[in-house]
Amino acid sequence: MKTVAAFFVFSFAVFCALCLRAEEPQHFEVVDFSKLMPLLPEAPTGWTADKPDGSTVDAGGFKITNVHRDYKKGAADNAPTTSISILDSSANPEYVAATTAAWNMSTSTPEGYTKSLTIEGMPGFETFENEGKHGTLWLMVAKRYVLQIETQGKESKDLQDWLKRVDLKKLADVK
Repeated sequence: MKTVAAFFVFSFAVFCALCLRAEEPQHFEVVDFSKLMPLLPEAPTGWTADKPDGSTVDAGGFKITNVHRDYKKGAADNAPTTSISILDSSANPEYVAATTAAWNMSTSTPEGYTKSLTIEGMPGFETFENEGKHGTLWLMVAKRYVLQIETQGKESKDLQDWLKRVDLKKLADVK
Protein backbone atom coordinates (compact mmCIF):
# COMPACT_ATOMS: atom_id res chain seq x y z
CA MET A 1 0.00 0.00 0.00
CA LYS A 2 1.77 3.10 -1.25
CA THR A 3 0.00 5.54 1.11
CA VAL A 4 0.79 3.41 4.15
CA ALA A 5 4.44 3.03 3.20
CA ALA A 6 4.76 6.73 2.47
CA PHE A 7 3.12 7.61 5.77
CA PHE A 8 5.43 5.30 7.73
CA VAL A 9 8.52 6.66 5.97
CA PHE A 10 7.34 10.21 6.67
CA SER A 11 6.76 9.46 10.37
CA PHE A 12 10.17 7.82 10.72
CA ALA A 13 11.86 10.74 8.93
CA VAL A 14 10.19 13.20 11.30
CA PHE A 15 11.37 11.12 14.26
CA CYS A 16 14.96 11.05 12.95
CA ALA A 17 14.95 14.78 12.24
CA LEU A 18 13.72 15.50 15.75
CA CYS A 19 16.42 13.31 17.22
CA LEU A 20 19.15 14.94 15.15
CA ARG A 21 18.11 18.50 15.90
CA ALA A 22 18.17 18.03 19.65
CA GLU A 23 20.88 20.20 21.19
CA GLU A 24 21.78 17.51 23.72
CA PRO A 25 21.20 13.83 23.19
CA GLN A 26 18.11 12.82 25.10
CA HIS A 27 17.92 9.28 26.34
CA PHE A 28 14.51 7.77 26.79
CA GLU A 29 14.21 4.33 28.28
CA VAL A 30 12.19 1.74 26.43
CA VAL A 31 10.68 -1.36 27.96
CA ASP A 32 12.19 -4.70 27.10
CA PHE A 33 10.39 -6.49 24.28
CA SER A 34 9.58 -9.41 26.61
CA LYS A 35 7.10 -7.17 28.47
CA LEU A 36 5.16 -6.38 25.27
CA MET A 37 5.09 -9.79 23.57
CA PRO A 38 2.35 -11.23 25.84
CA LEU A 39 0.03 -8.42 24.69
CA LEU A 40 -0.01 -9.72 21.11
CA PRO A 41 -3.29 -11.68 21.00
CA GLU A 42 -3.75 -15.33 20.16
CA ALA A 43 -5.32 -16.20 16.81
CA PRO A 44 -9.10 -16.10 16.64
CA THR A 45 -11.05 -19.23 15.71
CA GLY A 46 -10.29 -20.27 12.13
CA TRP A 47 -6.99 -18.33 12.04
CA THR A 48 -3.38 -19.34 12.68
CA ALA A 49 -0.72 -17.14 14.23
CA ASP A 50 3.01 -17.13 13.79
CA LYS A 51 5.14 -17.13 16.90
CA PRO A 52 5.44 -13.53 18.16
CA ASP A 53 8.81 -11.89 17.69
CA GLY A 54 10.41 -8.80 19.09
CA SER A 55 13.58 -6.95 19.87
CA THR A 56 15.05 -4.13 21.88
CA VAL A 57 17.83 -2.43 19.95
CA ASP A 58 20.30 0.27 20.94
CA ALA A 59 21.28 2.09 17.74
CA GLY A 60 23.83 4.74 18.60
CA GLY A 61 22.15 5.78 21.83
CA PHE A 62 18.60 5.59 20.47
CA LYS A 63 16.79 2.61 21.85
CA ILE A 64 13.83 1.05 20.09
CA THR A 65 11.59 -1.81 21.17
CA ASN A 66 9.30 -3.47 18.68
CA VAL A 67 7.13 -6.59 18.86
CA HIS A 68 5.19 -8.16 16.00
CA ARG A 69 2.90 -11.08 15.18
CA ASP A 70 1.36 -12.27 11.88
CA TYR A 71 -1.99 -14.02 11.51
CA LYS A 72 -3.53 -15.87 8.56
CA LYS A 73 -6.95 -17.35 7.81
CA GLY A 74 -6.53 -20.44 5.67
CA ALA A 75 -3.68 -21.79 3.61
CA ALA A 76 -4.37 -20.20 0.21
CA ASP A 77 -1.88 -17.69 -1.19
CA ASN A 78 -4.59 -15.02 -1.19
CA ALA A 79 -5.95 -15.87 2.27
CA PRO A 80 -6.80 -12.92 4.53
CA THR A 81 -3.94 -11.79 6.76
CA THR A 82 -3.43 -9.49 9.72
CA SER A 83 -0.31 -8.26 11.44
CA ILE A 84 -0.05 -6.50 14.78
CA SER A 85 2.99 -4.49 15.89
CA ILE A 86 3.77 -2.44 18.97
CA LEU A 87 6.59 0.12 18.95
CA ASP A 88 7.79 1.72 22.17
CA SER A 89 8.48 5.41 21.47
CA SER A 90 9.73 5.63 25.09
CA ALA A 91 7.41 8.53 25.82
CA ASN A 92 9.56 10.85 23.69
CA PRO A 93 7.29 13.93 23.62
CA GLU A 94 8.70 15.21 20.32
CA TYR A 95 8.11 11.89 18.58
CA VAL A 96 4.59 11.58 19.99
CA ALA A 97 3.72 15.15 18.93
CA ALA A 98 5.15 14.74 15.43
CA THR A 99 3.48 11.38 14.87
CA THR A 100 0.04 12.37 16.08
CA ALA A 101 0.22 15.71 14.22
CA ALA A 102 0.74 13.77 10.98
CA TRP A 103 -2.51 11.93 11.74
CA ASN A 104 -4.67 15.08 11.58
CA MET A 105 -6.06 14.61 8.09
CA SER A 106 -8.89 12.82 6.38
CA THR A 107 -9.52 11.97 2.74
CA SER A 108 -12.05 9.86 0.91
CA THR A 109 -11.86 8.73 -2.72
CA PRO A 110 -13.33 5.88 -4.75
CA GLU A 111 -10.06 4.03 -4.09
CA GLY A 112 -10.36 4.21 -0.28
CA TYR A 113 -9.88 6.56 2.65
CA THR A 114 -7.61 7.95 5.33
CA LYS A 115 -8.98 9.35 8.55
CA SER A 116 -7.91 10.46 11.97
CA LEU A 117 -9.75 8.93 14.89
CA THR A 118 -9.86 8.85 18.66
CA ILE A 119 -10.35 5.60 20.58
CA GLU A 120 -10.78 5.70 24.34
CA GLY A 121 -9.23 9.18 24.34
CA MET A 122 -6.16 8.06 22.37
CA PRO A 123 -5.31 9.55 18.95
CA GLY A 124 -5.18 7.26 15.97
CA PHE A 125 -5.16 7.07 12.21
CA GLU A 126 -6.74 4.61 9.78
CA THR A 127 -6.26 3.97 6.07
CA PHE A 128 -8.08 1.59 3.76
CA GLU A 129 -7.65 0.73 0.09
CA ASN A 130 -10.66 -0.88 -1.56
CA GLU A 131 -8.54 -2.75 -4.10
CA GLY A 132 -7.09 -5.70 -2.26
CA LYS A 133 -9.04 -4.71 0.86
CA HIS A 134 -5.88 -3.47 2.58
CA GLY A 135 -6.23 -1.49 5.78
CA THR A 136 -3.98 -0.13 8.50
CA LEU A 137 -4.85 1.34 11.88
CA TRP A 138 -2.36 3.16 14.13
CA LEU A 139 -3.12 4.11 17.73
CA MET A 140 -0.92 6.06 20.17
CA VAL A 141 -1.43 4.28 23.50
CA ALA A 142 -0.50 6.10 26.73
CA LYS A 143 1.44 8.74 24.74
CA ARG A 144 4.11 6.10 24.30
CA TYR A 145 3.22 2.96 22.36
CA VAL A 146 2.41 2.99 18.65
CA LEU A 147 0.06 0.09 18.03
CA GLN A 148 -0.27 -0.86 14.35
CA ILE A 149 -2.82 -3.29 12.97
CA GLU A 150 -2.66 -4.13 9.28
CA THR A 151 -5.17 -6.28 7.40
CA GLN A 152 -5.18 -7.70 3.88
CA GLY A 153 -8.23 -9.27 2.24
CA LYS A 154 -10.63 -8.09 4.94
CA GLU A 155 -13.26 -5.34 5.19
CA SER A 156 -12.43 -2.00 6.83
CA LYS A 157 -14.56 -2.83 9.89
CA ASP A 158 -12.21 -5.73 10.62
CA LEU A 159 -9.52 -3.27 11.72
CA GLN A 160 -11.69 -2.33 14.69
CA ASP A 161 -12.48 -5.99 15.39
CA TRP A 162 -8.76 -6.77 15.60
CA LEU A 163 -8.20 -3.73 17.80
CA LYS A 164 -10.67 -5.17 20.32
CA ARG A 165 -8.38 -8.21 20.66
CA VAL A 166 -5.58 -6.05 22.11
CA ASP A 167 -5.88 -5.15 25.79
CA LEU A 168 -5.23 -1.40 25.58
CA LYS A 169 -5.39 -0.92 29.35
CA LYS A 170 -2.70 -3.54 29.95
CA LEU A 171 -0.57 -2.00 27.21
CA ALA A 172 -0.92 1.47 28.73
CA ASP A 173 0.16 0.10 32.11
CA VAL A 174 3.41 -1.51 30.86
CA LYS A 175 6.41 0.36 32.22
